[in-house]
Amino acid sequence: MVTNNLVLIPGAGGVGRTVFEQLRAQDVPVRFMVRREDERAAELRALGAEVVVGDLTRPETVAAALQGVTRMYFGMAVSPHHLVAATMVASVAREYGQLEALVDLSQMTVSQMTATSTEESHQQRLHWLAEQVLDWSGLPVVHIRPTVFLDTPLFTDLAARTIKENSTIALPFGTGRTSPVAVDDVARVLATVLRDPAPHIGQVYELTGPRSVDMTELATEFSRALGREVSYVDLPPQRWEEQLPKLGLPPHVVQHIITMAKLHRDNRYDRTTDGVERVTGVPPQSIEAFVAARKNFYLG
Repeated sequence: MVTNNLVLIPGAGGVGRTVFEQLRAQDVPVRFMVRREDERAAELRALGAEVVVGDLTRPETVAAALQGVTRMYFGMAVSPHHLVAATMVASVAREYGQLEALVDLSQMTVSQMTATSTEESHQQRLHWLAEQVLDWSGLPVVHIRPTVFLDTPLFTDLAARTIKENSTIALPFGTGRTSPVAVDDVARVLATVLRDPAPHIGQVYELTGPRSVDMTELATEFSRALGREVSYVDLPPQRWEEQLPKLGLPPHVVQHIITMAKLHRDNRYDRTTDGVERVTGVPPQSIEAFVAARKNFYLG
């Protein structure tokens, strides 16, 4: 027996957790598939979610997690296993055969890629390939393609550190423009589609913030939000890249971040869409509003 509108979300944190908060407010039942039993799993149960232990790359646990599920959100943190997980989910879901919607969190860079392009990161290539696999599967798929997140460490942790030190945002983005979007806005789109997927099946939604800005303009929005003058410092790419391995990040993640910076310098992130408002009826929040809501975080 399929439980009416039960949504499967992999992972206990990230975008999926924010989607859960949106769905919980609408009384939509959610099942999480987590890698291990821990405090986060216990917290999700306390908030009213089902929790099962599994792994997106292990078919038997994917099949078990899908029992009674009609809608699934597919999203992962940056991982070299992204394509394997997408292929596993598609294969198991095809055999299981009861999904009304598989909502895929992809990346907007995919919209600029081809089968033979080579400028993108390994992670972006995995997203491109995963979209092909999900489309070939014949499942009822919806692709959500956000641009870079406002919540990324580039605009949060790293920016907060240099703002506290010397009132600057220091990145190697040159004169490139960008239109970052908040996780909350992306989660609203995902939750809207998962609540009532039928009108969205087969669609691709590209999501950005309300406007595209260069880094000097971004720093101006930070200044207005924080009530403190913040300026942009354009770092030499090589010097910035040499610091990344010291953060303890896996090589796959480092390569993705370095490529994102290069694509920003090449102005590949200069794009705006109305996807957030078109799906949810509410426009995305501005950089200034996002930062103002986190003033204590940025100023300490």
